Amino acid sequence: YKIKTFKSLLCAVKILASRLPHINCWFSAKSDLVKRSARCSRGWTPLNGRCFRYIPRPMSWAKAERNCVSMRGNLASVHDIEEYHEIQRLILTSSHEYKETWIGGTDAQEYYHWFWSDGTHFHFTNWCSGEPSNSWNIYGREHCLAINHGQQKCWNDLHCYHRKPSVCAKKGY
Repeated sequence: YKIKTFKSLLCAVKILASRLPHINCWFSAKSDLVKRSARCSRGWTPLNGRCFRYIPRPMSWAKAERNCVSMRGNLASVHDIEEYHEIQRLILTSSHEYKETWIGGTDAQEYYHWFWSDGTHFHFTNWCSGEPSNSWNIYGREHCLAINHGQQKCWNDLHCYHRKPSVCAKKGY
């Protein structure tokens, strides 16, 4: 804000004094903010060219993915640590705690071959120690990815039928 305010002040000086022709005044703090927020619909948070939304209603992983698809997105994919921390901040801001939350990772098609439901490359991970474990019970193996697990707030694979809140993501426009 300080830089944008300073630039706006310089523009005002230029307009008043008409002696600073090298300063570009085709911007304003307000228009820069509008452009940034206009990339996402109301209720969505812009981040790295995508729009994110925390869904507090607990659902199974498949229902959470269908819900995101109904809003023209997918469960969120995560591509670096900064993005992960921003998604955590979104969850914390919305729920006032780091709730264990579904994102779009799954290995349901092939054990230990993880991919994102949005089709992007699965190159960044933040698994908890010993995860993904792909544990088995009478309902099958753990194939779905939840974040904010345990004390470390890292990733864990869980049985997909668990009901958790979720984070959706879609491309900005």
